[in-house]
Amino acid sequence: MQFRRSELFFSAYFLYLIVVVAFRPVAPEVKTLIITANIAVIGWFCLFAWAHKGKGFEILDHVRDWYPAPLILLAYREMGWIALPHTSTAFEDYWIGLDRALLDGGLRAAIESLGPVLPNLLEAAYLMVYVVPVVGLVVLNKEGVRGRIDDYMSILLFGTLTAYAMYPWFPSEPPRSVFPDADLPVMSMIREWNLRIVGGYGIHTSVFPSGHSAAAFSAAFGLMRVLPEKPWWGRGMMALAVLIAFATVYGRYHFAIDTVAGLGLAVVGWRLSMRFRERE
Repeated sequence: MQFRRSELFFSAYFLYLIVVVAFRPVAPEVKTLIITANIAVIGWFCLFAWAHKGKGFEILDHVRDWYPAPLILLAYREMGWIALPHTSTAFEDYWIGLDRALLDGGLRAAIESLGPVLPNLLEAAYLMVYVVPVVGLVVLNKEGVRGRIDDYMSILLFGTLTAYAMYPWFPSEPPRSVFPDADLPVMSMIREWNLRIVGGYGIHTSVFPSGHSAAAFSAAFGLMRVLPEKPWWGRGMMALAVLIAFATVYGRYHFAIDTVAGLGLAVVGWRLSMRFRERE
């Protein structure tokens, strides 16, 4: 069987979650759902690894390029299924100090210096994070380098899935929830859309590290790593990732430490990918 590195990362994550949920005090039906779903997904990986293009299943090889993208959403949602009641704000009370030092130290004034222009730009960037993985896949297909997709997805998944895997150990809520009347950003229509999305589809397990930050920076490092001959794609994604990082803090979606931690995981994934490639 021929597994892709991205499939091995997913398998490790879903096996990890099976172990976590087995010992976590959640409803039995939740445990059953997660264990059953994750075993099924891993079985799906095994099927694809067996039916690789070398055996004549060419169309399935193309499917393998794309199906990891929606699985990122499943990986995120499953972390939400194991959320426990939030009884302490110890993490949030500690993290808010850095945020207020940044915001009151000039960050808020700089962002709002042009009126609603920059706040809207940041909210638009934050909204785009949900399509970041797909954008990378489209770019690599457009440039005719499908063979590099697994390398790109591996960098993306390392940062993103590692961020999700840390959620059970840092129970926390976003600053907009814990401190609803403080440090508020400029309200806009785009922000209202974002609030509806995170309100309806966000999870309540943790906000540390920031999955938005980890995914955006991981995608940027991934494109820079696998498409060096077309550097503007990686640079463009990096510019978007920086905007998303500022949006998470200014918009009170995350604490600053969450965003920095997400960036740190992306850097680790990028550096590990370089070491793997050097050994091949």
